[in-house]
Amino acid sequence: MTTKRSKANSAAATAVSAVAVSGKGSISKSSVSKARVAKASASEHSKARDSKDRVAKSSLLGGRKRKSAEGPYKLLAIDLDGTFLDHEGEAHEEDILAIKKLKARGIMVTILTGRLYSGTKESAEILGIDGPVGCADGSHIVRVAGQKTLFHRGIRGRAANKLRESLERNDLVAFLFAEDAIVHDERGADYLPFVRTWSTDLRYAHRITEHALWDSKDGMTAVVALGHETSVGRTVADIQRDTTESMQVAMFPFRRDAEHWGMVARASGGTKATALEWIAKHYGVSVDETVCVGDWMNDLPMLGAAGRSFAMGQAPDEVKKAATDVLERTITTGGGIAEAIARAFGR
Repeated sequence: MTTKRSKANSAAATAVSAVAVSGKGSISKSSVSKARVAKASASEHSKARDSKDRVAKSSLLGGRKRKSAEGPYKLLAIDLDGTFLDHEGEAHEEDILAIKKLKARGIMVTILTGRLYSGTKESAEILGIDGPVGCADGSHIVRVAGQKTLFHRGIRGRAANKLRESLERNDLVAFLFAEDAIVHDERGADYLPFVRTWSTDLRYAHRITEHALWDSKDGMTAVVALGHETSVGRTVADIQRDTTESMQVAMFPFRRDAEHWGMVARASGGTKATALEWIAKHYGVSVDETVCVGDWMNDLPMLGAAGRSFAMGQAPDEVKKAATDVLERTITTGGGIAEAIARAFGR
């Protein structure tokens, strides 16, 4: 059974990664062929099974060793797209039930996602989460109960001005992310299905580069821009040259056509790891007492920070190497979070 979500392109929310990587997770097969096993003696049968078990076990281990804390773990953090939500924006009932049962045991659960809060709220409410969740890859932390901002790291001041100048100079289509809303102008209208995954709160502005957000005290949670690869590359180069200490940026291919690319800029310092640390401290637990589950490049920081971390079965090799464990389940099969809960917290 699955739970319905938005049908928008769920890959958009994790487009913060610089390049698209394809990785298929699977359990490694024993090097002993079936023919050889068939001819083996009883002793050889036993050795073959032992070898196969060792290979299968090793394939479930990530590239990072667990930290000193071996449990009991006290907090679970999950990614949304590719981990909890599939490519159709749906969650598997097995994962929902496992999370609810874990919460009933007194374990705290949070969400760490690239989405803005409005794109996160529905999942949080379905899971019964009313505490803090980390949005925009750690740039915005919101308490679900009351929808109150607890922490925000925004692009502002000199960095905002430099970014605006570069966007105008390179004629890019831009979207301003303001905590929970996305501001766009007429040029961005055709791309709304793409950005809608981040947030469903879309607001129109006459001219995006003249919006008051550029001069706001709190700044912008993120800025996404689309255009020809060369033009996007120029803006990325401008940011890396002029504002590297105050802003981070990633460039990604845009699936609409081969010529168009995108970029996402955020204030420096915010990651899913910093959000995990903030939320763990909020609950009075250490990061070593946390467990996280993710599948993509923007999950790398939290996978490396948590006491125990699980990479989804379909995750790229780089993501699997950053985790302590690799799941058999994929987003296609569903049940990845349920598997992680069983292995880290017991059934």
